[in-house]
Amino acid sequence: MPKRSEVSHEGASVPHGGTQAQPTRRIRVIGVPLDMGASRRGVDMGPSAMRVAGLEARLEALGHQVTDGGNIRVEVAETRASGEKSARYLTEIAETCTRTAEAVVKTLEEGMMPLVLGGDHSLAAGSVSGVSEFYRRKGEKIGLIWIDAHSDINTPETSPSGNVHGMPLAALLGLGPEKLGNIFGYAPKVAAENTVLVGVRDIDAAERENIRRAGVAEVYTMRDIDERGMRTVMEEALRAAGRGTAGYHVSLDMDWIDPEDAPGVGTPVRGGATYREAHLAMEILADHGRLLSFEIVEVNPVIDEHNRTADLAVELACSAFGKKIL
Repeated sequence: MPKRSEVSHEGASVPHGGTQAQPTRRIRVIGVPLDMGASRRGVDMGPSAMRVAGLEARLEALGHQVTDGGNIRVEVAETRASGEKSARYLTEIAETCTRTAEAVVKTLEEGMMPLVLGGDHSLAAGSVSGVSEFYRRKGEKIGLIWIDAHSDINTPETSPSGNVHGMPLAALLGLGPEKLGNIFGYAPKVAAENTVLVGVRDIDAAERENIRRAGVAEVYTMRDIDERGMRTVMEEALRAAGRGTAGYHVSLDMDWIDPEDAPGVGTPVRGGATYREAHLAMEILADHGRLLSFEIVEVNPVIDEHNRTADLAVELACSAFGKKIL
């Protein structure tokens, strides 16, 4: 009986399952222990938790060459004034994101793929800026797949909390805040038609308007996944993010997964993706082979259970980098 196959963004058949070897990648791990973007503390320990869960060894077991670039320097919240209530610690977060962006550019220049470990989701303003800048210098653009329970597209003017981890996507799409959005001196970092949200289920009223105003290509809620299935959603998401681009950055917030499977996250919301749905999404991502960079954010060991969430994060990274069941 022939194996099932899937259709890639270019219409070519890509084997589904089986033992097809994934390309060996040179991966650099970059930790960003940032937690100033959130109200609940603890996600600054996320990079350490994922390292403890065996990230490097498990990726190397797949045949990849992995080096650990250490952590980006992050200021300690208790040593700084929080600043404006509409965007607390924005200056410090923007500084961290700039350092992150520079580290990502250097990683890509050296022929390695960045694997960024968070930290709260505000760091994505830096990581995505770095990938965007590297490919902009080559005359190319990138796509962005934002896998999250939240849309993170608030601005200081619309945010009900003033937490900057709810603003990075707005910054990357050119809506502001400028300190986050203008890293390397240009905005937006990604085109709205190549930006896709997957798995959202907790969106503020103002964010709905920001999504419309920005013109985000596709938004797949958990209802879409329930009704249409993860395979269809991911295939469409990858096509939209890959259309006319060099490939895509994937930003995976662990709160996308249901708290039953991922209890240790920054902002848990019931009704998320199941364990297998999450792995399937990563496996389909690996099958397509157009991943430029990857990050996992919002792992909070303080409220985790025996490092379960960090362990799952590492498992998902392995699936994204080619681990197969058979």
